[in-house]
This record gives sequence, C-alpha cells and structure tokens, in this order.
Amino acid sequence: MEKANGCISRPSRKRKLPQEGNDVLNFTLDELSDDLLERVLSWLPTSTFFRLNSVCKRWKSVAASESFKLACSRIPSREPWFFMVDPNLNQSVVFDSAERSWKKLSHPPLLSQNCNCNSIPVAAAGGLVCFRNMSGDYFVCNPVTGLCRELPPVNPDSHDRSLHAIAMNAYSNYHGSYKLFLVSGDLPKLSYKVYNSSADCWEEETMLRRKTDDCMGFEFDSNDDDDAVYFLSKAGNVVATNMQRSPSKQFSSVITHKDGEEIVYFLSSSGTVVACNLTQKHFSEYPRLLPVFLEYSIDVVECKGEMLVVMLSEFFESASIRVWRFDEKTKTWNQIAGMPPSMSHEFYGKKVDINCLGAGNQIFICLSSAELCSYVRCDIVTNEWVEVPKCCLNGEAMEFMSAFSFEPRIEASV
Repeated sequence: MEKANGCISRPSRKRKLPQEGNDVLNFTLDELSDDLLERVLSWLPTSTFFRLNSVCKRWKSVAASESFKLACSRIPSREPWFFMVDPNLNQSVVFDSAERSWKKLSHPPLLSQNCNCNSIPVAAAGGLVCFRNMSGDYFVCNPVTGLCRELPPVNPDSHDRSLHAIAMNAYSNYHGSYKLFLVSGDLPKLSYKVYNSSADCWEEETMLRRKTDDCMGFEFDSNDDDDAVYFLSKAGNVVATNMQRSPSKQFSSVITHKDGEEIVYFLSSSGTVVACNLTQKHFSEYPRLLPVFLEYSIDVVECKGEMLVVMLSEFFESASIRVWRFDEKTKTWNQIAGMPPSMSHEFYGKKVDINCLGAGNQIFICLSSAELCSYVRCDIVTNEWVEVPKCCLNGEAMEFMSAFSFEPRIEASV
C-alpha cells in the first residue's frame, strides 16, 4: 500500500484479469468443432432454433443435421408448450411456458386438405400431438417441425362402439417410438386398442374386466338400460344418458405409469373418474367428489406421474376452483391446491366450463363460457395461481376452448 496526500491508498476491489494466459478466454463459437457446437446449441430454448438458419451458413448446416437432432434428444426435458385449440381448428397456436409468450406455428399441410380440415387434437405426448378427423382417422404431428403422418386405419368394427378415451405415450422422441391408446365400449363392458409405432400397426383389441375388489364405484345393472341417468354436464346444463363435451375434449383422458403399470383415466358420461389398468387388464371407478345434482365442471390431469382432478364448483354465492388427489389407502379425495377466492369469484354464475392439462408441477386451465374466456396457470407445489395474458394475433384477441401439453422437440419423429 502507498501513501497519497497523507492517506493510505487501498487496492481496488475491481480485479483485472492478468494479461498473460488470457488467450483461452478469447475464443468464439466458430472455433468449436461441429460436435461441440451442436452440443452447445442443443441447450438453447426451442424457440431459438427457428433463427439458427439466419445466423450463418455453418449454423444453418448444423440445424439441418441428424447429429444435431441426436444432441437435442439428449436434453433431459424442455419447458412445455401448450397447443391451443381454436374453434376454427385451422391453425396452430402455442403458449411458450418458458418465455411466457404466444407463438403461431405453421399448420401441417396434411391437416389442411379438404378431408382433414376439421381434424381436432385429441392427445399429446413427448414432442408429438395426435389429431382425429371426422371419419375417425388419426394423424400424428410434430407441431415444431410441421412433420405429420396418417396412421393406418382402425378396424371398421371399432367405429360401432362408443369411444371414451384417447391417450398417447411417447417412449423415444428421436426414434419415433410411441403408442396411441383407444378405450371404447359401454360400461361395464370396456375394451382397449393400441397403435404401436414401432410395428406401425394396431394391436388386437383387448377386453377389460371390472376389478374384483372395486367397491368405490357405481354398480352397473345391465337390465336397467331403459332408465335414463340425469346429471349436470361440464357446462352446468342438465342432460341425460351421454355427456356431450366440446369436440376437443370429448375423449379427454390422461395416462400414468405406476409400478410398471400403464393406467388410463377418463370421465364417464355421468362425470365420475374411470381408471383402466391396461397392464392388469381391468378397470375401476372412483367415488364422486360431489353429488350429481350439484352444479360443477370437472376435468382430469396428469402431474408428475399421478392423476389429479380439477373442479370448479359453486357454493354460498361464490365459485371455487380446487385441485384434488385421491388417497388409495383411505379411499378419499384430498385437496392439494385451491385458487384464491378473490380470483375464482369472477366465475360465479357464468356457467363456466373448465378444460385442463398438466405438465410437471403446472396445471394449465382454460375457462370458457358465453360471457368470458380466460386462462390460468397453477403451481400445485407453491399453490401459486397466475392469469395468462390474452392472445392477440393480427390485432385480434383469440379465444381457445382447450389445450394440450407437449415438449417442443425438433428431433421428435412421427
């Protein structure tokens, strides 16, 4: 230390890097090998991949290479995008949960053809979304790349049975390994059919038996087919026999993996949750959360490998939205999250229908009625509820009925 004007000068707290040996820090991405460059770029958010082609010729070449897709497939997970369902069903709009912004994607040409223009999304898994047209044909699409293919036709006999659930599971994005599950029939006679992408064919239909120790659900009596069952629809209207949901959620279901078993959950026509264990080949029905005569809207979601139920109900001149988990030991429903009353009261008396989807610890909720259209994200761990900003494209506000969650992956093969 030196003295200056009688004062002791102290060393500067701002440290300078030594001049020698500093060359290692002065490098650019251009100096990386192709392999290292691909590994670095693969960690970028998916939304940036659209801009790689405009950076330079080398990056454009990297973005188109198979080795880059392989590097992307090694990224453990990506923040989900929510594929929105528009009443017009002729465009692809997503909400990017990482950037918290709306994006419009190119609609697959195959789905724009006249015979497929009314195709609706019915399931999603990994980086893929499955569509179904009015004829019952299925298409699997990567919304990010626009790649799309039609699946082999289902056995015509399957069209004669009531379709309850469509679920999808992806096992490998890069190798295009996935399965599509269809659950059909009339309770208590249910069956399921599986499309296996590895074999590119539909497997034989398999019957589901009622679980022998199932004492949770309603006992069906095949002799009472003429007796109508009356209940409230998801929109709060009194209907009979079959509940008619919005087209995009007509086959709403989720699939979970538990102890090596694949289980598909869906809502029955009377609003109860039905669990189909495809591994053990049996099904069971969960007890109701609320009596059938009460007004409510309900949906099932999957979060972190377990099935949850989201319910909007009205009590004491107010509305509430709550998330429930079923306890297998006590055979009861337990609340795990709830929207603050200051937010949920807005939906009271407006016949609001909820359509929900889960992604990790998040639940994305679409709320719609004749009077409003709103979207909310819920963190089931912190019980934080945040309203999603409105979507405006070309200066016009867009309204969506529902959504499907998928991981934006350019390497996902159809």
